[in-house]
Amino acid sequence: MSASPSLVTFSAVVTRLRAAGCVFAEDEARLILSAGHVPAEIDAMVDRRAAGLPLEHVLGWADFRGLRISIDAGVFVPRRRTEFLVEQAVPLARYGAVVVDLCCGSGALGAALASASASGGVELYAADIDPVAVRCARRNVAAAGGTVYEGDLYEPLPAALRGRVDVLLANVPYVPTEEVGLLPPEARVHEARVALDGGADGLDVLRRVTAGAGGWLTPGGSLLFETSGRQASTAMGIVAEGGLEPRLAESDSLDATVIIGTRPSASQPVPDGL
Repeated sequence: MSASPSLVTFSAVVTRLRAAGCVFAEDEARLILSAGHVPAEIDAMVDRRAAGLPLEHVLGWADFRGLRISIDAGVFVPRRRTEFLVEQAVPLARYGAVVVDLCCGSGALGAALASASASGGVELYAADIDPVAVRCARRNVAAAGGTVYEGDLYEPLPAALRGRVDVLLANVPYVPTEEVGLLPPEARVHEARVALDGGADGLDVLRRVTAGAGGWLTPGGSLLFETSGRQASTAMGIVAEGGLEPRLAESDSLDATVIIGTRPSASQPVPDGL
């Protein structure tokens, strides 16, 4: 049965969200009221949010660097701190650059980087192992003129990209397995575990990405990924072992830690096997 208008007024929605523990109840109420078209739809959206569904899954989109990124149920929601990763990549993505968004989830990073690049002039590719994420990413990446592939890390990418990638974005999962259960319910219940679980120390997927990066990057090309501050030193070592030159970037305001690993120039080849 449809909700009466009195149940979907701004104050009523705020009250329901606040009672459910939503810290930013006023902001969320405005977004829900602007997204819903009829009282019954708004009421259902409020119910889903009050039950713990991430706001982005309720709305069907996330705001990421000023873009409205489509987000389907179960898909990893791009975090605000990850905007710092894209910020670090912008100077590296010159016009015509080849960009790959690995472990792309919704495709937010690649889409945002393409949008921020000069005239959007990058050659964009993305990949993810999760078919639900791939379907979502195809909508976001297609809008940026890119292509999304389904498969494990580099496996589905066209072989013609080997040695041509200027910017390799890899928003790898980095939560240690034993700590996944400590995440907020919005993440551990409603997002795919494959997007969260980074293995015993949280760096298993990163090791695989780094081991293969040198073969895909062009000389001078860079791999960029996010990690936690306590993992940064180990992650830097993994990047160096993979034959890339590591550099650390941090943002205190966003609580973000990003590592950039650059393939040496042609005069400094990557070690054999990468």
